Amino acid sequence: MTRTDVLNIPDQPVAWRLPSRRKVAVACLILTESAMFTIFVVAYLFYIGKSLTGPFPADVLETPIVSTICLLASSLTIVLAERAFKRESTGGFRLWWAITILLAAIFLATTAAEWKRLIVDHHLTISTNLFGTTFYSLVGLHASHVIVGLTLLTLVLVFSLKSSIRPADGERIEMISWYWHFVDAVWVVVFTVVYVIGR
Repeated sequence: MTRTDVLNIPDQPVAWRLPSRRKVAVACLILTESAMFTIFVVAYLFYIGKSLTGPFPADVLETPIVSTICLLASSLTIVLAERAFKRESTGGFRLWWAITILLAAIFLATTAAEWKRLIVDHHLTISTNLFGTTFYSLVGLHASHVIVGLTLLTLVLVFSLKSSIRPADGERIEMISWYWHFVDAVWVVVFTVVYVIGR
């Protein structure tokens, strides 16, 4: 028995391959977006309690429990959709993908309802005070990313219903999933900063 056999070293070295350009691009996008969100979060934390006039967070903010549950649950449903796609279960993929879209739409609808209540009932706009400026900037930035994600999710579902999605598109599905997990993770931070710490 040779030393190679004892150490269980393969005879042929495994060839190293460059990572997918698509994965590198999405990873860089997520890092860039994370840096941008960090700036907005720090600004929100810095200006907490510095508004000279109302309304103030404790007076007008309600904890968005339902929308948070929907958005976090969508991370699970997109994972289930991915698994169904890998098993080539078209029906399962479409079902879980559509549920992800529904949960995202509910999140956006509840965000829109919150903004309407704040603007109409409490007269809080982006120019009212520092709280309004930082609140709408941070929450609005996140909402814009949800809209982008929802658009991508919807396009994939449409292509799937037209039978234009093939097993070879698995990496594209995975990259959209990465982006969606990022959006969900950012919401955990935003929720904590705005609705827990900021009140």
